[in-house]
Amino acid sequence: MSVKKIAVLTSGGDSQGMNAAVRAVVRSGLYHGLEVFAVQRGYAGLINDDIREMDLRSVGDIIQRGGTILQSARCKEFMSPEGQQLGADNLRKRGIDGIVVIGGDGSYQGANKLSKLGIKTMGIPGTIDNDIPFTDITIGFDTAVSIVVDAINKLRDTMSSHERSSVVEVMGRHCGDIALYAGLASGAETILVPEVPYDLNEIAARMATNFSQGKRHSIIVVAEGAGKGEDIAAEIMRRNSIEARVTVLGHIQRGGAPTHNDRILASNLGDFAVRKLIEGDSGKSCGIIKGELVATDINTVVNSKKQFNMELYELAKRLSQ
Repeated sequence: MSVKKIAVLTSGGDSQGMNAAVRAVVRSGLYHGLEVFAVQRGYAGLINDDIREMDLRSVGDIIQRGGTILQSARCKEFMSPEGQQLGADNLRKRGIDGIVVIGGDGSYQGANKLSKLGIKTMGIPGTIDNDIPFTDITIGFDTAVSIVVDAINKLRDTMSSHERSSVVEVMGRHCGDIALYAGLASGAETILVPEVPYDLNEIAARMATNFSQGKRHSIIVVAEGAGKGEDIAAEIMRRNSIEARVTVLGHIQRGGAPTHNDRILASNLGDFAVRKLIEGDSGKSCGIIKGELVATDINTVVNSKKQFNMELYELAKRLSQ
C-alpha cells in the first residue's frame, strides 16, 4: 500500500456536497485500513497545524448538510513557497503521506504545489461554478442550479401578475454555467454570460416586441461576470421603458442541502480519490466524463480553461422566442 495516513481538506468557497465528499474520503480511507485526518480551515489549518484524526462517527449525519464541517478560509501565507513548505512539513511530521483537496481553481493551485513538494495529492472539484476542466460537472453545481430555478419559478409568478420584466443576477464571474443551465431549465427569455458578447439594444427591442404581442413578463438571467443586474435593468428600461425588477441571489446559491445528484457525485469522487492514492497515483484531479470516473494530471487542469457549452447556449436561444 503506497499510503498509510491521508488527510482531507476543503478550501475556497463552500459548495453543497463538500460534506458528502469529506464523508466519502474518511469512510473509504478507514474501510481500506488507512488512518485518516482532517485539516480545519483549508490551507490556513495546514500551516497552523490544525489537524485532527477522524473516525467513522466524525462524519456521521453530514451527507445531507450544506457548507463544510471542516470550514474554509482564504490563506495568503500559503501562496508563498515558505507557506507551502510549512504545510508539507506539518503533514510529514504526522506521517501523513497523502492528501485529498476539495475545492475550486484556487484550491487546485495549492494542491498542485503540495504535489510538487512530494506529498501524494488528489483534487476533487468542489465549486458551484462548474468551472473546473476535465470533468463534466463539479460538486455543488446541480444544487446551485436547482436553487436558481426555484427562485425564477417564484419570480415568474409575480412578474406575470404585474406584467413586468425581471432581471436575476446569479454567481459566475468567469463561468456562465449557472446562468446558462438555470436559464434554460426555467425558460428564461434572455441569458447573459461572460463567455458570449451581447447587445442590449437587441435585447430591449426583442423584449418590446414580445410585450407588444401580448407577452406578460420577461425573465433575464445574468451571470455576475457579464454585468450587474441593476445596470442591465436600468439600461434596458432606458431603451424600451419596460419596468424591470432586479433580484440578486448571491450566496443563497451556496447554501442548503445538496441534491441527490451532488451527494452521489461527491461520494463517487471521494472514494475514487482514496482508491487512486492507494494505487500509488498522485498529482491528479478527479472528475467524471460521460459517466466515467477519470483522473487527470492536476498541472494540466490548473493550466486549462473549461470550454463553454455553446450548443446548449444556442438551444436556449432557439427555445426562448
